[in-house]
Amino acid sequence: MSTNLRNVGLDVHAETIAVAVAEPGGEVRPLGIIPNRPEAVAKLVRKLGPREHLRVCYEAGPCGYVLYWQLTRLGIHCDVVTPPMKPCATSCGPGRWPSTTNSAPATASPSCSCARGSGPPRA
Repeated sequence: MSTNLRNVGLDVHAETIAVAVAEPGGEVRPLGIIPNRPEAVAKLVRKLGPREHLRVCYEAGPCGYVLYWQLTRLGIHCDVVTPPMKPCATSCGPGRWPSTTNSAPATASPSCSCARGSGPPRA
């Protein structure tokens, strides 16, 4: 695996994309906001350097996979990630998840992933 990878994170919205990059040395910095338009994305890719050294990811959302298809057509490795599924239907049960907040319900079982926080176990 190459040690010269630039990891690019995108926060995708209908009209704009916020861009940040993690450099190979560990520095993480925002690059700014670009229009969510094919020509702006292509220009960003050209500015970021060699395509084989780029890894891009963004969160799955209502904007769909249009950006993914565009990036992969440009030769960029792209991952679309999804946040953990909420709520936990097994321990919390239906109707126990507050619809106005993203916090875990107070009645969640301690063994439920909602109470512990979602994601893979930490070592």
